[in-house]
Order: sequence, then structure tokens, then C-alpha cells
Amino acid sequence: MIKLAMTSVYVDDVAKAHAFYTDVLGFETRTHVDLGDGTLFVTVGAAGAQGDVELLLEPGQGPIAEPYRAALRAEGLPVVVFSVEDVAAEHERLQKLGVVFTQDPEEQGAVITAVLDDTVGNYVQLMQRAAA
Repeated sequence: MIKLAMTSVYVDDVAKAHAFYTDVLGFETRTHVDLGDGTLFVTVGAAGAQGDVELLLEPGQGPIAEPYRAALRAEGLPVVVFSVEDVAAEHERLQKLGVVFTQDPEEQGAVITAVLDDTVGNYVQLMQRAAA
């Protein structure tokens, strides 16, 4: 069986992204290594769950990452989708913390979604499976 172990999100500033993803979104730090010269290798994951799945907060500068991120942002597309139990509750909680949403909770067929700005160059979608 093949399982997802790690995926990357390119960010403007790894330290700022780490603070946002942990302090605001509620992820936990899995790896935090200073590689020197201000370069960080940081991974986060769902707090208390999915110990074998990590999100790498990767520097977003460079000839591949910059155009990719700019194109997604220009189209309003999220770079990653996170599952939550209650999109409306998360939307309310995160708005109180000052998070900017580009899409408020909206039913889209079998799911309810909302899209937020992660403050480091990306849109992130929250998704809840709609009741059957």
C-alpha cells in the first residue's frame, strides 16, 4: 500500500509560515532544523493525529516555485486543501484571529468549502464533507 508521507507548500517566509500554520491553524511542529544562513527545514502536521503525514513549508523563491504560486494565486486557486469537521466553526474561529478569507463557507455538491489567505503567498481551502 502506498500512502502520502509528505507534501510541500511553497511559502514567502518559512518562519512566518511556521507561526501561522501552528499558532493560527493549529498544526504541530514535526521537524524544525536550522540549516544555516537563515535556511530552515520545517514540517508540520495535524495536531495529535496523522503522525505519518507531514506538510513541508518550503521556501517559495526560485524559477519553478514563483511562477507556479503566482499562477495559482492569480486564478484564486488553493495550493492545498485541509479537511475539517465544521467549516463554519473554523471560519468563525479563524476570522476572530484576523485570518482573511477569499471565499466564505459555501456548499459545493458533496462538500462545504471556504478559502483563506495563509499570509505567506497562498490560498488554502478548508473542506467538510456535507451530510448525506
